[in-house]
Amino acid sequence: MRTILLTVSYDGTDFCGWQRQADCETGHARTVQEELEKALAVLHKKPVQACGSGRTDSGVHAFGQAVTFVTDIDSIPVEKFIPALNSQLPHDVRVMSAKEVPERFHARFSATDRSYRYFMYCGPVVPAHEMRYVWPLFRYPDVDKLNRLAEPLKGEIDCTTFAAAKDLSPSKCRYINYARFFMEGEKLIFEISANAFLWRMVRSLTGTLIDAEKRGMSDDYIARILEAKDRKLAGPTAPAEGLFLWDVKFDGIRRGPKTDEFSE
Repeated sequence: MRTILLTVSYDGTDFCGWQRQADCETGHARTVQEELEKALAVLHKKPVQACGSGRTDSGVHAFGQAVTFVTDIDSIPVEKFIPALNSQLPHDVRVMSAKEVPERFHARFSATDRSYRYFMYCGPVVPAHEMRYVWPLFRYPDVDKLNRLAEPLKGEIDCTTFAAAKDLSPSKCRYINYARFFMEGEKLIFEISANAFLWRMVRSLTGTLIDAEKRGMSDDYIARILEAKDRKLAGPTAPAEGLFLWDVKFDGIRRGPKTDEFSE
């Protein structure tokens, strides 16, 4: 038996998120996990479970989702899983890389850091090919101001203020490595790295930061509403289409069981 780690990209527009749902068999809840497991079943001629590093929400994309599965096929070199799976997958899911890892390695429980990027378009007209992947702002925010607002987002933080009402995580604390804004052409990008995230936390943070900058709130605004631990103080939630699970790392410090609750 071998454990294989895949890096998977997907366009989340037409998916109800990563995680297989109970009504998938009816065709009403297409998920990335379901599509990948269907491809694995063709190769193995039996059901094979695909374990993702996190449960991205409906409409959220991935540039670098990490996925593990266990295979009893010894005859396929690990790199051959890439074309073999891609030949069975729909056009909006692609396996980008594959490597063999230790037997007990797990995409979710072995991960130490995840990073997201949220893409916003600042120009007056969004090109058609970008529409599914950005939040149109139609203005150019002050990037320096946004970075001052985001400055408190580092270290061990109680993120209750940015937790969705239906988030069932027993702990709302997360360890944030960094949060920053930068421009690439007409795109404003918010990048954040942490051990784990609460459900819709990145979208809540993005929307709140953009709203705070637009309203000219003081630089300590985010610090103050974090301290309050009150969800009602968060701003609007940014739409799903601009969000990408960007990268998953396995070589850092695993910061306790909070990582097991990862979802976005």
